[in-house]
Amino acid sequence: MRADANVMVRWGWPDREQRNASTRWTGFVKAPEAGEYRFRYTGDAGYRVYIDEVLIADMWDGAWPTSDRSVRLSDDKVHAIRVEAQQIGARATHRLQWSRPSVGDEPALAAARDADLVVFAAGLTSKFEGEEMSVQAPGFAGGDRTSLDLPAPQQKLIEALHATGKPVVLVLINGSAMSVNWADQNLPAIIEAWYPGGDGGQAVAELIAGDFSPSGRLPLTFYRSADDLPAFTDYGMTGRTYRYFHGEPLYPFGYGLSYTRFRYDQARLDHNSIAAGETTRVSVQVANTGERDGEEVVQLYVSRPDVDGAPRHSLAGFQRVMLKAGESREVAFEIPARALSVVGEDGGRSVPAGHARIWVGGGQPDVAVDRESSGVELDLTIIGARSIPAF
Repeated sequence: MRADANVMVRWGWPDREQRNASTRWTGFVKAPEAGEYRFRYTGDAGYRVYIDEVLIADMWDGAWPTSDRSVRLSDDKVHAIRVEAQQIGARATHRLQWSRPSVGDEPALAAARDADLVVFAAGLTSKFEGEEMSVQAPGFAGGDRTSLDLPAPQQKLIEALHATGKPVVLVLINGSAMSVNWADQNLPAIIEAWYPGGDGGQAVAELIAGDFSPSGRLPLTFYRSADDLPAFTDYGMTGRTYRYFHGEPLYPFGYGLSYTRFRYDQARLDHNSIAAGETTRVSVQVANTGERDGEEVVQLYVSRPDVDGAPRHSLAGFQRVMLKAGESREVAFEIPARALSVVGEDGGRSVPAGHARIWVGGGQPDVAVDRESSGVELDLTIIGARSIPAF
């Protein structure tokens, strides 16, 4: 037992047999102003918070508080507080946090009015994104998302920041797709940072400053709305992912911008027709036609438009190439039999006879993107049919 000024502890890296532990804090808190408060306890495991012996936050067994409500505190009395927390794992940093009634959007808006540029970090945290969770927040059903929009308070603030007339750069901190339709229509720049880690701020600052040209590409589809997707209780692939989605995405799989431009030409196949089960090779000339050095992610897509049940197209390969301004380079891909195959209802994989569409470019075929990167399409004929190993 010991006395501390604040509810905060960092256990670090104890011996393995000491990694499962718990603690109880008891004390008093005096509110700096009267009003409604919410209390949270950051840590790597469960916790409970009691104010005047009333349980107001309970995250002992769930991934999100099963009880999370505000409590009214007066500024003329001392309130009893008790925090119970546990540690499960190798490390833990624990800290009590609370919201003040008077803290709203005005400090951010005041800062924006005095700024030349506003960088607004928004999105979701790992407290919201994950499986088997019990999230109690608008836009969620347990651990499933019923909305892909930004949380309402974030959306309200970003619109207010935009109304100041200052340019606003939206930096998304998230692990899944977001429907940032308003931002797409109204803001000059959106940066997808994912969960960037300790050097994320430095990387974003250098990107905004133009110290390097961006070259990241989306590994998933950003839909315009959750309503564009089947219910999350439907585990079929129809209408999901870039391979089976027939709607208009906000940002397609493989999408990304650059501070320079790239051109594709002189594409050719080693063989315009092959026997089922054989491989061929495609090559293309990629040129940096802009005024800055930059990296391009050259993407290879294959589709079998005449085969029932086949995906719209599938990513069969990609290569990242660095090109100086004005430089061009040949990029080549092997197209294996698996890339030309489909899976039947019986689970067997085969290469059917017929037409195959080969696309090499800076993004998906048939998807409009706000960039001058293009691509080239080639036709390949498959002669005969052949079963191939499933894996």
